[in-house]
Amino acid sequence: MQDARKPLPITGKLTLSNLCNALMSNGHLHQDDAERILSSNLGAQKAHLHPLELMAEAEPVSPLSQRVLDLDWLTQWLADWAEQPCYHIDPLKIDVPAISKVMSYGYATRHDILAVDINANQVTIASAEPFLQGWEDNLRHVLKKDIRRVVVNPSDLRQFTVEFYRLATAVSKASGNQKSPSGNLHNFEQLLELGDNSHPDANDQHVVRIVDWLLQYAFDQRASDIHIEPRRSITQVRFRIDGVLHNVYEFPEQVGVAVTSRLKILGRLNVAEKRRPQDGRIKTRKPDNSEVELRLSTLPTAFGEKMVMRIFDPDVLLKGFHQLGFAREDREQWDRIIHQPHGIVLVTGPTGSGKTTTLYSTLKQLATPEVNICTIEDPIEMMEPAFNQMQVQTGIDLTFDAGVRALMRQDPDIIMIGEIRDLKTAEMAVQAALTGHLVLSTLHTNDAPSAITRLLELGIPAYLLRATMLGVMAQRLVRTLCPHCKAPTQVDDQAWRDLARPWKAPLPDQVFEPQGCLECRNTGYMGRVGVYEMLELSGALRTQINDQCEIDTLRVAAYKHGMKSLRLSGAQKVANGLTTIEEILRVTPESQR
Repeated sequence: MQDARKPLPITGKLTLSNLCNALMSNGHLHQDDAERILSSNLGAQKAHLHPLELMAEAEPVSPLSQRVLDLDWLTQWLADWAEQPCYHIDPLKIDVPAISKVMSYGYATRHDILAVDINANQVTIASAEPFLQGWEDNLRHVLKKDIRRVVVNPSDLRQFTVEFYRLATAVSKASGNQKSPSGNLHNFEQLLELGDNSHPDANDQHVVRIVDWLLQYAFDQRASDIHIEPRRSITQVRFRIDGVLHNVYEFPEQVGVAVTSRLKILGRLNVAEKRRPQDGRIKTRKPDNSEVELRLSTLPTAFGEKMVMRIFDPDVLLKGFHQLGFAREDREQWDRIIHQPHGIVLVTGPTGSGKTTTLYSTLKQLATPEVNICTIEDPIEMMEPAFNQMQVQTGIDLTFDAGVRALMRQDPDIIMIGEIRDLKTAEMAVQAALTGHLVLSTLHTNDAPSAITRLLELGIPAYLLRATMLGVMAQRLVRTLCPHCKAPTQVDDQAWRDLARPWKAPLPDQVFEPQGCLECRNTGYMGRVGVYEMLELSGALRTQINDQCEIDTLRVAAYKHGMKSLRLSGAQKVANGLTTIEEILRVTPESQR
């Protein structure tokens, strides 16, 4: 940050007056703006706010840079003035139990400071009052460690101080400072522990508070999955963000059991049953009053019951194909396939590749008052009033094939089958397509042509596939570059050849690489988008489907008829500056021709 001249340092607490004077002295605040801010009596009206926040609310424009002085800019400027590093608090990287032990909550709030990092020789202390030094010697003496000072956003400091200490207190009180019996390694025979009063109750107010924090925290961090995993003496919590798992917190063992029990109660699962996998769902609200659904899945492990919660944001149903990552030609081809009156349309890919999102978005666009859409799912991922949704229940023999048989008596126009897993389900899908229904479903294969050979392997005759198959789409999700920090770079010729081979796609003038900033948590990526391989079964391609059908022969024929591989689709997104070559190579299978 370039200043006209450095303002003189101050002693004591920062005030709105000396903040205005300092900004004026280096040319970043006009005198008229300073007089307007000081005469508005903001400091008296909002005494709980820091001077930086009051200044940001006034939205003055710097005469030097012609930009509005927002809170992030002002925080960086204050750090430069005080000659201290500027620090951004990333809650995913904070060891909450450790930092809460550095000082009491009262001491932290009294001096407006917060420990944010601890190592063997040094503690990093964040503050929005860089000129206050009265607490330093006392804390250094108590901790017997060096203190490194950093400047942080005052709003973040206030928010995270409350959150971190509230969470640490809730965990401490929930655990009751009780230790597990020594030598208990929780082998499989010891999973079900009934009548043990040393564990906190699932309805304990502190456990309720921990669960509320966990869900809210996951929403704030854009997590798609929450993993609660028991270990030998702790319970580990991890979030999946943009397809990558991040460690979030480690609960004491008994607190983890109580948190899992609380979530099982909310999901209407059997709390006493810890030996069998269970599935459930929770519907909750974000602070902005939007509804969010969570799908719960439990699994007995050697150290206890593991739980995974998948977060489904209903907003995905409102996403158009362009937002999902469809190129214009992909969108036109997909529209052509799904608007056929009858036949089978498949979406393939591994778990977590966005197949369900694509199907729901497709069905949402097909849902009109003139059509009857029925689904059979295991489990129902998201509730949608425009569909008639049924859930598989194996306990009463309501399987996929039995569900499709029942749906066909419901006068459907479009049937969605959650997944084709076996011959019976595949046969029912074919039967539904032959009797005039449009059938959409998913299959686990590496690419689009493999879906055809997979159905042949299951036992579907080739002539039935030729009569019913409309198209197959394979997809993957790749991380997109952060728009705030991505930077242009030279194209690596060899990497591009690896990606675009064997199509010899033209080398782009430039590509972008991740840099890392506060917005993307220094990962360089923010959000994900789909890459697609679209196989439309035209007349010429249908003749390739026979009892001796070879996957390589079918794939070559598909390429000749215009199918783009997943990597070629990814190469187009690299050329458009959406992602990187490394990300496409990481996620997509090798192209074969």
